[in-house]
Amino acid sequence: MQIWSKPPKNQTIAKYVALFWLIEKTNKDESYHFPKLNPEPATHLILCPQQQRYIYQTLPTESNGTGCHWLYPQQQTLQLDHSQRFIYLGIKFHIGALYSLNIEGYSHPTLNQAVDADLSQLLGTKSSDIEQLIELGRIDATKCCDKLDELLLPLFNTTYEDQHSELTRKVLPLLENSLISELGNKLHCSQRTLERSFNRVTGLTMKQCQSMNKLEAMLEYIYQRETVDIDWAEVAFKFGFSDQPHLIRHLKKQIGLTPKNYAEQRGLTIDIYGGVESR
Repeated sequence: MQIWSKPPKNQTIAKYVALFWLIEKTNKDESYHFPKLNPEPATHLILCPQQQRYIYQTLPTESNGTGCHWLYPQQQTLQLDHSQRFIYLGIKFHIGALYSLNIEGYSHPTLNQAVDADLSQLLGTKSSDIEQLIELGRIDATKCCDKLDELLLPLFNTTYEDQHSELTRKVLPLLENSLISELGNKLHCSQRTLERSFNRVTGLTMKQCQSMNKLEAMLEYIYQRETVDIDWAEVAFKFGFSDQPHLIRHLKKQIGLTPKNYAEQRGLTIDIYGGVESR
């Protein structure tokens, strides 16, 4: 399994794009066939060969298709189909970034869906150009990222910023260490104004986004430690849960696993799309 991720070098693009990433599975790889993708508040534009199939499932619904596609923010854990060889080259946008992009034919914000992307309309590229870009990503990550910067730059020349996007951009870094009830005072506006602007830009409430970010941080914390070294009471306290049973209920609801089960199967559930590399 080949996996890499890198931030864009161009600062105009970096304002809206968090990461470029690639994941490839060959016929020789013995990785798990049906890994899970954790809840994610950001949008990904995923480039892949025209006939390559994608399937994202959260019972009882399923998004599927072939070729390049948008993976919009998802509020539940998704099961992926990695039973066959594949390669994905991804563009992970900052949370709410699509609100500021003038992309004809795409309604924003959109949640819990994967839909086909028309790159000839979006970026003015042909399928052969995408194939060459994916091949470049396979052999040289740095040159591939430089090419992505070049390809994406025209898309960001006509961005749209208003008070809602500017306010949301101020909120996002505060969610990690602030009580949501305190954000209105910190940003000198009403709580209702904050909530309305944030939801308009992201499609999520601030609490939903904060919870998803906390889940990602917690899973990464667990992922980086051996199971025998994890003190679950300490994990509960560190991530703001009142006690260990509360932590267990939260993880069971979010990813369908108890903390112990997750620690044992962490490589099967970690965010491998622009997130932590799978083991």
